[in-house]
Amino acid sequence: MTDFNPPSKDTLFAIRALSGIDRILQIARFNDFDTDVIEQVLEEAGKFAADVLAPINIPGDQSGARVEDGSVVSSPGFAGAYQQFMDNGWQSLEVAPQYDGMGMPGIVAAAAMDYWQAACLSFSLAPMLTGGAITAIDAHGTDALKALLLPKMSNGAWTGTMNLTEPQAGSDLSVVATRAVPDGDLYRLTGSKIFITWGDQEFTENVIHLVLARLPDAPEGVRGLSLFAVPKFLINDDGSIGERNDVFVAGLEHKLGIHASPTCVMAFGEQQGAVAYLVGEENKGLACMFTMMNHARISVGIQGLGISERAYQLARSYARERKQGRAPGIKGSVTIVHHPDVRRMLLLMKSQIEAMRAVAYYTAGMVDLAHFSEDESERELAVRRTALLTPVLKAWATETAQEVTSLGVQIHGGMGFVEETGAAQHMRDARILTIYEGTTGIQAMDFAGRKVMADEGRAIGELIAEIRDLGGELAAHADFASMRAALNDAVDLLESAATWLLTNGPDDPYAPGAASVNFLMLTGVVVGGWQMARASLAVANGSCSNDQAFAESKLATAGFYATHVLPRAHGLHAAATAGSDVLMTLPEDSF
Repeated sequence: MTDFNPPSKDTLFAIRALSGIDRILQIARFNDFDTDVIEQVLEEAGKFAADVLAPINIPGDQSGARVEDGSVVSSPGFAGAYQQFMDNGWQSLEVAPQYDGMGMPGIVAAAAMDYWQAACLSFSLAPMLTGGAITAIDAHGTDALKALLLPKMSNGAWTGTMNLTEPQAGSDLSVVATRAVPDGDLYRLTGSKIFITWGDQEFTENVIHLVLARLPDAPEGVRGLSLFAVPKFLINDDGSIGERNDVFVAGLEHKLGIHASPTCVMAFGEQQGAVAYLVGEENKGLACMFTMMNHARISVGIQGLGISERAYQLARSYARERKQGRAPGIKGSVTIVHHPDVRRMLLLMKSQIEAMRAVAYYTAGMVDLAHFSEDESERELAVRRTALLTPVLKAWATETAQEVTSLGVQIHGGMGFVEETGAAQHMRDARILTIYEGTTGIQAMDFAGRKVMADEGRAIGELIAEIRDLGGELAAHADFASMRAALNDAVDLLESAATWLLTNGPDDPYAPGAASVNFLMLTGVVVGGWQMARASLAVANGSCSNDQAFAESKLATAGFYATHVLPRAHGLHAAATAGSDVLMTLPEDSF
């Protein structure tokens, strides 16, 4: 089964009940929209996912992208799909109207991306990165640069890429060697970048590369990096396409997954130097690039959600069809969905997907408030909350996707290990998610160091207090007693781990690194439980009163999360607070 069915009920429930959409639509920027318009937009986004993107997923995986005469040739069907994507204006969902965008809330774009990533992860990487590039240019570019680039990027005629990594510069960007020199009002850029997703393709008239490079006499380290926009084709004064810029694809990486997404080695300036436009201030490029990176990190968290949903749908269909074994009280062979362990696996998939979706949409809603709220205190809280949850969503959702897609293979049994069913592709495609846009370890160090310790626990303290407040609301419903107890227990453990980190981190330089991944995963599990509890309250307050079966499913799934996922908090807390000695005392030659 290769079909994809947009989970529209779950999407709309999460948006209406959990994302804060009612408050977002009160903001002046979004006054022209309402939930009915959002529903219509997402219905069409779902149709595009199911009818256009899903059919090219497996063929794209099988054929992959290739290089011919120095240019990328995309997988069959991708050029046509992108033309439809562009014709429908999908790239412009959250772009400001002055750049020919629709100006919708980011939560709408996040939900649409949820569908598209599920339907075809490889394809959706291109518009995902373009969206991040638009965000960075809009935030840091001059008015002239924005006028030059953003309308064509908004309508999809030009795509965008992110160029950070070099052979010697991965997570450590202080050793970036790519150079740029002034050339009149522009710059000439020379160097190479690796692992550049959708670094080239044949179906748009231009590609705008955002590239980190170092100017002459720039300070050493990350403080000496500047950000440049480097077009594949030069842009004339009237905005038309000119000659080919000195930017070429040197090769493609051969990868475990996302075969249809070309991962390029890019060569800049091997002839006369690539013409480049400065984005932001000289030597302040990393801060500008972080705007794109944070957009991408939230988007990659949504990728974890999307690929998990696709894996779940396939496993669910197989479990309903595959007959094997017996069940008490039933004559003859039964479908495997009757077996408790298969149900356990399906519910582990389903419950964590619903938690991921709730956290992703809540975070996207916070981004909208952080950018556009007219209330200063609300905006500042949203800024802190977004900063806190971005690494959590990216790392926790993508690590959870490893479990979910693996369970999808397991439910298929031996048929999951062969490519015929499609289950293996989901697992292969998901594997990159914990690596690109900052590994889980990098996200965890950022979370522990910058997001918790650097602000002395303010942001996470606010979050913990809000979760505790929900416990009071749960107390009014006797049916939620066990959920309330599980959530209270888990948030106590989260507070304890945060206190341990704040107490021990300053005195032990290894403590933050030793604790970070388990601490972040603990936070993800607890925040997921918080959102599932919010969902339960929404159901109890009548959010699904017109669909009893859906309401019962929501409550049952949340109950499963409380009894089977939230207890993981105990092990994560124990590991997060174990200290660094057990990691750092073993001599390196003992590994």
